[in-house]
Amino acid sequence: MDTQHDIALTRALAEVPGPLPLSGVIHLAIPHTSRFTVVGNHLAQHPELSLTAIGIGVHIQSLPAGSQVSIKALAARFAEGETTIAAALRELETHGYLHRTRERLPNGRMITRTVFCNRPGALLRGGAVVPVTVAPVTVVTPVAPAPVLAPEPTPVPEEAHPPVRLPSRIAPKPPRRPLPLPRELTSELRRAASALLADLRRHAPELVLSEDDVEELVPGAAAWLERGAHPDAIRHALTTELPQPPKYPAKIVRHRLTALLPPPLPGSQELAPVRRTPVTPFQTCEGCDRAFRSPAPGHCRDCRAQYWEAA
Repeated sequence: MDTQHDIALTRALAEVPGPLPLSGVIHLAIPHTSRFTVVGNHLAQHPELSLTAIGIGVHIQSLPAGSQVSIKALAARFAEGETTIAAALRELETHGYLHRTRERLPNGRMITRTVFCNRPGALLRGGAVVPVTVAPVTVVTPVAPAPVLAPEPTPVPEEAHPPVRLPSRIAPKPPRRPLPLPRELTSELRRAASALLADLRRHAPELVLSEDDVEELVPGAAAWLERGAHPDAIRHALTTELPQPPKYPAKIVRHRLTALLPPPLPGSQELAPVRRTPVTPFQTCEGCDRAFRSPAPGHCRDCRAQYWEAA
């Protein structure tokens, strides 16, 4: 079987028009006759989507309407975990491919309406769409408007068919916290912080920082050193449990320098022991054996009053 496959592959390559490239992929474009899905390069080659998001987007687009595409359904189908799949679905939502909304049915039950659009750009431009509304998945496929062969019907006022707007589930990102700064960035602090940041790749090969990255992050590392943090403790905080693979090492280091900044060391006054108010001890009355508080043994108040009256 392998020999036959190799022979067939050699024959197919011989029929590829033009010279074959010396490196890179060579495409054997064999036309599909059944069970195929048309996927736009804007999704397959999206510059901002992760490979997981692109794969899940292609998978959802290939499914028939009504298929289950929840996080648990996809996690049961693929080897990726629910956290990875949830992050990929959020990416597709951010770029307009996926829309998930909560709707209430006439019987009062709440459902999640999932809409996947294969061309978000065409949807935003107001192109014609062919909707397939089989709950809980609705696949919207924009197509070019067909030529009009019959006489045009009587125009309907625009108010009768208001445009359908899909609700946005993209929450605005909170502003990024500023990088911590030392009270005074001395030359000694700058030199120590720069050396610490440049040395991170020895302990975590993934954290390769450029010279510009090191220069930008020096104040944050200097703030840690100024607060008395040991270089080994800073290095451990920046290199432990890194995401795999780390896409943006400088952003990871910046986030940890900002979010994990320790408080300043307390002074000697804050660490002084708390002074306690002295407590007067209990004594036993020599006259009635009653307990009372007094710095020295003797008689209680009632017994002393009786002795004074008798005197």
